[in-house]
Amino acid sequence: MSNSHPLRPYSAIGEIDHVHILSEHVGALINGEEYSDVTFVVEKMRFPAHRVILAARCQYFRALLYGGMRESRPEAEITLQDTSPEAFSMLMKYMYTGRASLRDEREEVLLDFLSLAHKYGFPELEDSTSEYLCTILKIQNVCMIYDVASLYSLSKLCSTCCTFMDRNAQDVLASDGFLTLSKAALLDIVRRDSFAAPEKDVFQSLMRWCRHNTKENHTEIMAAVRLPLMSLTELLNVVRPSALLTPDSILDAIKVRSESRDMDLNYRGMLIPEENIATMKYGAQVVKGELKSALLDGDTQNYDLDHGFSRHPIEDDCRSGLEVKLGQPSIINHIRLLLWDRDSRSYSYYIEVSMDELDWIRVIDHSQFYCRSWQKLYFPARVCRYVRIVGTHNTVNKVFHLVAFECMFTHKTFILERGLIVPAENVATIAECASVIEGVSRSRNALLNGDTKNYDWDSGYTCHQLGSGAIVVQLAQPYMIGSIRLLLWDCDDRSYSYYIEVSKNQQQWTMVADRTKVPCRSWQNVTFDRQPTCFIRIVGTHNTANEVFHCVHFECPAPTISHKEESSEEDSSSSEQTVSITLRAPGASSLHTGADLSGRSQAP
Repeated sequence: MSNSHPLRPYSAIGEIDHVHILSEHVGALINGEEYSDVTFVVEKMRFPAHRVILAARCQYFRALLYGGMRESRPEAEITLQDTSPEAFSMLMKYMYTGRASLRDEREEVLLDFLSLAHKYGFPELEDSTSEYLCTILKIQNVCMIYDVASLYSLSKLCSTCCTFMDRNAQDVLASDGFLTLSKAALLDIVRRDSFAAPEKDVFQSLMRWCRHNTKENHTEIMAAVRLPLMSLTELLNVVRPSALLTPDSILDAIKVRSESRDMDLNYRGMLIPEENIATMKYGAQVVKGELKSALLDGDTQNYDLDHGFSRHPIEDDCRSGLEVKLGQPSIINHIRLLLWDRDSRSYSYYIEVSMDELDWIRVIDHSQFYCRSWQKLYFPARVCRYVRIVGTHNTVNKVFHLVAFECMFTHKTFILERGLIVPAENVATIAECASVIEGVSRSRNALLNGDTKNYDWDSGYTCHQLGSGAIVVQLAQPYMIGSIRLLLWDCDDRSYSYYIEVSKNQQQWTMVADRTKVPCRSWQNVTFDRQPTCFIRIVGTHNTANEVFHCVHFECPAPTISHKEESSEEDSSSSEQTVSITLRAPGASSLHTGADLSGRSQAP
């Protein structure tokens, strides 16, 4: 028989693979009396089976059928409880053939099948069944499926069910399946901040559940209702007549509502992870600002001096601003802004969020920092309906220009200190919109392009004349920086001295490294107490070869590397130095400044 049959798997030369034939032959024994030596009874339906096959496929049946118990006697009959004949028939087919068909089965049968896979220890079957159930979720079955998924701790299926219920919260509350939820599953669902239904609907559905499940502790169930989110009318006309909550509970809710800031209330909000919700698709709109249409159009390429941005005048009292109304209350912890960046200007700004446009909470405060281009902002998760961006400074004029605005919830981990990101990776890169704003180089931003190999006497470095100027790097936004790494030009045996300062606005500078008295060469790792940083200024004070300070590469924060890698890097650096030592001194004669910074007269 040819092995090239289109329905048979390809076998490598010298290898025979007839697993499909084995499956067919073993599968032919299903439910056959011939050779069977054990019988299972499910709801009076008999399933003859073969001990050796079941034992080979499943540790549970191996212990049951060969463990010396009553079931291990020849021709034993074993009655199974808590499952259906349809589900057990599917399991038998899977154990004999490795196959199961799920598409034509009712949800109840599929859940029984999932229970059997869990009970008898078939993790691959459990995963495959869970994946299929994720594809058939609907209002009528999601509560039933979630109940089973949470019972067996099937995290992926639970998460998918929760996401579905979050996005269809009101329909789920009104469904018959909601009444059949177990107490544990019910509380897991309604306690979620992202179960975004009006609190009145949550209360009324929990009230229906309590009346349908009279034996449960209703006090614990009702404690899941966020009473302060309900209006006074709802508390008096809906909650009070139910008699499910004490008058004191209602009075406490009224007191909290009247004495708390609106943004301190425990609101519910829609959760749509890793997707920008400030779009027309999700009903977002710009409600304040000039040239509103540009802000949410998604175009981050086509903008210039005249179009492609929204704006507002910068005023001392900060009454103006750009305000975005989201389609519905939403949970966000991440905002991305594109500040207008067709020249070298910088902006300062802050961002606030609100539920009612009256009580605003500031989540980002960059009013004391100089920022430019893309801003990637993180903050503790907040439920909000409105987002306000207020520009406080522009280094060129009195107008704040914003090209794009995005907001979302992200699962990405981040560390905040004093409201600023503590970066784990290098943010002084072109991709992160950092730039070299002072210093001389043959190519723009050579200091930040990540190339630490291709440099010589004429190119691949940034420099400045000793006693005049500096090398200054501007980060796109403020970060909490506690380390810096430099590669000083090291193609001969010269050494340098220098110091480093950081600033948030290019006006007040803080020295973080003083190596003016120390001869330094090649790689430099500088650590210091973390500082809020927008600008880093590197000032060379000495060069043993000439009057120019040369730096090949800059990054912050410094990478965390093992001692082995560090040693390897030092060895590599030394070998390059040995090879390069006969070359001529670094030149910069063709730089646009017109100054000769090469120091050629001092070349060895």
